[in-house]
Amino acid sequence: MKLVQLYLPESGCRLGLLKNDTVLDITSPEICTTMDLIDRAVEEGVTVDEVAAGLKSSGKYSYESLSITPDSSRPHLLIPIYPPEVWGCGVTYKRSAEMRDEDTTGARGIYDHVYSADRPEIFFKATALRCVGPNDYICIRSDSTLTAAEPELAYVIGEDENIIGFTVCNDVSAWDIERENPLYLPQSKVFYGCCALGPVLVTGSEIEDPYDLDIACRIIRDDEVIFAGEINSSAMKRSFDELTDFLCRDNPILIGTVMTTGTGIMIPNDYALEPGDVVEIEIEGIGKLSNPVRKL
Repeated sequence: MKLVQLYLPESGCRLGLLKNDTVLDITSPEICTTMDLIDRAVEEGVTVDEVAAGLKSSGKYSYESLSITPDSSRPHLLIPIYPPEVWGCGVTYKRSAEMRDEDTTGARGIYDHVYSADRPEIFFKATALRCVGPNDYICIRSDSTLTAAEPELAYVIGEDENIIGFTVCNDVSAWDIERENPLYLPQSKVFYGCCALGPVLVTGSEIEDPYDLDIACRIIRDDEVIFAGEINSSAMKRSFDELTDFLCRDNPILIGTVMTTGTGIMIPNDYALEPGDVVEIEIEGIGKLSNPVRKL
């Protein structure tokens, strides 16, 4: 099941179900958002799919007509979930460890150490206020000159640490700030527009094997593709269960929290983001997340 949130000028945020190329508005008086749906499923002790299947459609829209730059006067896609928190995992792919160590001075080898260690790197990334959805602007910090896209598979945590579903994430990161000193990691990771999620939330029942998904990224500048890269999620070293276990140790995690799983597509410094760029991240079985870039 592919869930979306959409905006209608006359009624605000609505809950939608994507079937083929059509979005069905399945909003009810009590369930207007994805989090409402998740809360109802927890309350009733059933799956999200079961609750959504019982909702009636009150309208339909073509997906293409909704996939536009957000405009309050027109129906459009929103972020597929307003997460209470977003947490990130780093150095879960070997290529990430190698490239980060190559580019880091004064702390050479720390990323490879994390890749090989029992404990993963986990960091706070964002709240809903800092996130954007499809076709909305991701941002470059005003004090950064080397900000990069980080294409990632993300999952939503449900009751008892189960996975509700999967989405696409762009973990936008100010690499120059992190490379200056690893202690600056929070400033490199957390700022307005630092995290894009979407375009849909795919429930776990629809993803046959999340450890075998093709992930692709493209950066478009002046209508030309200046960078393209790809990887498969099978190259990720750590399991979702392992990452969730470390995240939840002595750390109260709210249902609906999004966990990003690290990037294996390391974009060279030559393709640092610039205002006006468009970043496209596509994950097999989920869809394509597209975001323009602006500087704060």
